[in-house]
Amino acid sequence: MVGENMAALFLKVIACEIAFREITYLAAQSDNLIDLEFITQGLHDIPHTGGPRIQERIDAVPKGKYDAILLGYGLCGNLTRGLAPRHTPFVVPRAHDCITFFLGSKERYASVSQERVGTYFYTSGWLECLRRRGVKASAADAVYLPTRGGMIGNAAELFEEWVKKYGEERARYLLEQVEGWTSHYTKGALIDFPFTRPLQLDEQVKAICAHRGWQYDEIPGDLGLLQRWLEGKWDDESFQIIEPGEQISASYSDSVLTAQKRQKSACDPDSKNGNCSGCGA
Repeated sequence: MVGENMAALFLKVIACEIAFREITYLAAQSDNLIDLEFITQGLHDIPHTGGPRIQERIDAVPKGKYDAILLGYGLCGNLTRGLAPRHTPFVVPRAHDCITFFLGSKERYASVSQERVGTYFYTSGWLECLRRRGVKASAADAVYLPTRGGMIGNAAELFEEWVKKYGEERARYLLEQVEGWTSHYTKGALIDFPFTRPLQLDEQVKAICAHRGWQYDEIPGDLGLLQRWLEGKWDDESFQIIEPGEQISASYSDSVLTAQKRQKSACDPDSKNGNCSGCGA
């Protein structure tokens, strides 16, 4: 198995920017040589095109350069289902989504979710991804709207944008639909790490909770899963290794995801048939 009995590995990380601070913090302390690449958050909103974008970055990895590719995604609403290595195996944490990364294991995520029903989780990445996209919003005067795929910005700015696109009546309807989806949340919880405390993320989340009438909560974070991932300690309970000739598949069990024989599409770059049929590309 890749990662066993090797003193130092040369690894390529392809990850969602949502875990930028946590991954770079751990990578700086790793004995392994690690090249980092981060992709804009929100691809699980558009899995039909988001998945192929990740596959493009996997395909761009040079053959023979790295010992393994570390894919910094979970199943993420089936965003990663079907992703396949061309020549270099990749390692995927067993996670439904990125919150597992910050809580240390899929088991702890399940436990915390059961204990804190109606809680929306925040980390530095969830608070900062909007600014990375150029959205100007502050926790003091903005409402961050959680959706099925993440946060889509400042409510006031979003309403103005939709008014311009669709008119005021349609914009109000869309905003009500988004707000309605968040109605079952009653708490906002910051997943806390000592190294991010100088960022005063707690003040931002407290302001969001106050605006929405939610209770504020803090949960100690755990970077154990990400640390083992970067160190090459890939136990079967926590990670799935996808070898060339295989692809990611949902397991529909406690293991979350698994490897299956790769299914080639008509427009696959490795396929002899250069024509695309039925994939929507």
